[in-house]
Amino acid sequence: MMKKNNIRIKLTASLAALALLAGLMAGCGSSSAPASSAAPAAAAPSQSQAQSEQAAPAEKITLVFTTASLPDVSYTKVLYDVIKPELEKLSNGQIELEVHDSGSLFSQDDELPATIKGNASMCYTDATWLATYMPSMNMIAAGYMFKDKDHMDKVLNGEIGQQLFEQTAKEVGVRPLYAYYIGARVVGMRDGRAIMSPDDLKGVKLRMPNSESWLFLGKALGSNPVPIAFSELYTALQSGTVDGLENPISGLEEGKFYEVIKSISLTNHMIGAVWPCINEEIWQSLTPELQKNVLDAFKKGLDANDELALQDEEVLLEKYKELGVEVMTPDVEAFKKQVNDFYLNDSEMVKDWDMDLFEQIKAMGE
Repeated sequence: MMKKNNIRIKLTASLAALALLAGLMAGCGSSSAPASSAAPAAAAPSQSQAQSEQAAPAEKITLVFTTASLPDVSYTKVLYDVIKPELEKLSNGQIELEVHDSGSLFSQDDELPATIKGNASMCYTDATWLATYMPSMNMIAAGYMFKDKDHMDKVLNGEIGQQLFEQTAKEVGVRPLYAYYIGARVVGMRDGRAIMSPDDLKGVKLRMPNSESWLFLGKALGSNPVPIAFSELYTALQSGTVDGLENPISGLEEGKFYEVIKSISLTNHMIGAVWPCINEEIWQSLTPELQKNVLDAFKKGLDANDELALQDEEVLLEKYKELGVEVMTPDVEAFKKQVNDFYLNDSEMVKDWDMDLFEQIKAMGE
């Protein structure tokens, strides 16, 4: 037993001697070795870890933007040509915008619910779609709420809009960023009949997007509104399922509806806009710097979109005239009175309205 213990002691001593010799040899190494290699062993891992953390790239974020709009309209173009490259540049490549247009990811009816749930990061929306979740938004969605583009800009891209968007983020779970102009909405008829006053729309099956707020507007105009998906509208007009549509002038181009209508009435019953919005949980997960990058990129998109949309309105109206579509100027004041009275006389519709704000907004357009 003692002999075995002596052997263990000798082996231990030998190993200790070898370790000491290795240490001495390391201390006498070449002067070209990195300075950190001579640091105490306990300090080396923490320094290496710190260097690794500093060198690690920031996690890449992909924002999935879904839209039913087609590639050729202004607000889709700017997603690809302006916003996407600008956002990637501002964020140093940390944020990528992945765009799905033409309803390839979600339909027009489904894109806002998908964004609220986080199944998509972003989409275009507006007051008419948000009113389903936030009834007070019906006031902003009312016909003839805004006099013209400048009036809308003052309100929605100003202080009132910022407060409204903040409230939307809290109540709905999506945060609108800006309001992009897409043109005043007009009425188009497949049979070319003249729509000069609300009486001319009595009994007319007028296509409207499928939300309560949109359908209410169709009734306020004097028509019999019919909910039809945008992707099905061309066929519905062609077959006579509906008698007409109401859309921005650019929307007539987007769906090639000028091929299946014979007249356009410039009712201008709504100053059309789309609001790029982002899922609120995703927004809050971004750092303040990245939030600013998103806002700045979409602000650049706002300026580019509005310039394109205004150009399109002028050019497209001339195009439709040349193609034989008759363009009419109706009694807008008669439409305005009919629509305003229809809204204000419906107690259920206005019960959630902030009437002080309503008067303030109207005054801003005078």
